[in-house]
Amino acid sequence: MKVIARIGQDKARTRRRHWPSALLALLLSAAPTGLSAQQVQSFPEENIDEAKQYAACMELTKDHPQEAYDSAGAWLAKNGGPPAEHCRAAALVGLGRYTEAAQLMQKVAGELAQTDSSRNLAAHLYDQAGQIWILQGDPAQAIAASNAALEIIPNDVDLVVDRAVALGAAERWWDALDDLNHANDLAPKRADILVLRASAYRYVDSPELALGDVNQALTLDPKNAEGHLERGILKAAAGDKKAARADWLQAIQLAPNSPTADVAQARLEKLDVKTE
Repeated sequence: MKVIARIGQDKARTRRRHWPSALLALLLSAAPTGLSAQQVQSFPEENIDEAKQYAACMELTKDHPQEAYDSAGAWLAKNGGPPAEHCRAAALVGLGRYTEAAQLMQKVAGELAQTDSSRNLAAHLYDQAGQIWILQGDPAQAIAASNAALEIIPNDVDLVVDRAVALGAAERWWDALDDLNHANDLAPKRADILVLRASAYRYVDSPELALGDVNQALTLDPKNAEGHLERGILKAAAGDKKAARADWLQAIQLAPNSPTADVAQARLEKLDVKTE
């Protein structure tokens, strides 16, 4: 039985300047310690005990990262290999030690990339490293990690989107738009891509294109909280406070207790202050 890379559930939170709100909310809703549903791959191990050990270690990263780190270290001392290193990297994220986590994730990815059967997994671990570099506030390293991932799988839509996020973090909006255009070509009916592209268009002072994208996104997915957040920002910038308020309230209702709701609530409070 192979060791399966599990889907992480943690939400990492951090402060970032100069980020588009929808982009930020989407990033913080992601789980950099685990693979997305589209990215689940297998470590090339055959021992059922190792599979159980990996699953137990990754479970610890959710609420007990120090225990997970210690457990992974003990496992590494017994030749735990890439699964143990991946768990340790995930634990480091939970401990807020982002630089170490990203470097270790890239080390594991580099090791796996040497074997043809593990190259796809390596690409997704490079992608995870990129997300962690963003949490560290180092978009240049994030872009480099994303480039490494896309060298292995050039047309993976999720990897393209994640590089666009990294480019946005570096305020390279036109480059981000190039990636988002490519991602939209690969998956033309994904609302999340359209919301991100709307945010990027807003940052290059193209509000009409931004509004067109976000309206299309909400047609595809009326319950997309990030879409309502972004449209509210666009409506507020256009002076339509009533419409902005409605969208932000909808974002909060659709995704309560989320980073998206936090951003929407902060926008509402600023709107109320300006109105008084």
